[in-house]
Amino acid sequence: MINVKNISKTFMVPHRVDALVDVSENIARGEVVVVIGPSGSGKSTFLRCLNRLETADKGKILIDGVDILHPKTDINKVRAEVGMVFQSFNLFPHKTVKNNVNLAQNVVRKRSSKEAEEITMALLDKVGIADKKNVYPDQLSGGQQQRVAIARALAMNPKAMLFDEPTSALDPEMIGEVLEVMKTLAKEGMTMAVVTHEMGFAREVADRVIFMDAGKIVEEGTPEHFFTNPSHDRTKLFLKQIL
Repeated sequence: MINVKNISKTFMVPHRVDALVDVSENIARGEVVVVIGPSGSGKSTFLRCLNRLETADKGKILIDGVDILHPKTDINKVRAEVGMVFQSFNLFPHKTVKNNVNLAQNVVRKRSSKEAEEITMALLDKVGIADKKNVYPDQLSGGQQQRVAIARALAMNPKAMLFDEPTSALDPEMIGEVLEVMKTLAKEGMTMAVVTHEMGFAREVADRVIFMDAGKIVEEGTPEHFFTNPSHDRTKLFLKQIL
């Protein structure tokens, strides 16, 4: 589903940072891959490169066979197939929950208002906030806003979902409700790449865990291998500090 070949990304402001260094990775259809690592390790840059919110300086990224770095690729068409959920919820504050989820369906998918609303209400019910359809984002808790953001991404019927630390801006008691929605998606077979610090989620849901440091993939494996018998000293040190 997602094929990454030897990508690198360097930022020059305010000083040179090699955010990604010759990174290669494959994510199969239906696979849940969790990416972890210390701050500044390149994990969010890696995720953002997968839908060209950041453009890799070199290498190749194929999403369902489409080379997203090719100059003739319509990146907006690719993004319509790859949902993304951010740390900040990025909801339109002047639109109700229902209209936040309807909007891209109307504009991008060209669905009728009736069809979009039916899909929206089914998804809001799925994420547990159908009763909030007519309220505005600032009337919701952080966890509720993030669930709206997930419903909005799912409304596009994406082939894959990217989650960039989706619970890091939430109060502790709200994290569980968002993770439960993500667990449901995983059980339903959604292809997912998740950058997170939630090690319990990684243990329970991930098919593979990737550990990044200094712009490189240091180690990857099943959760059982990763958490009980990591092979790299840098991985062992990281886990010792956070577990």
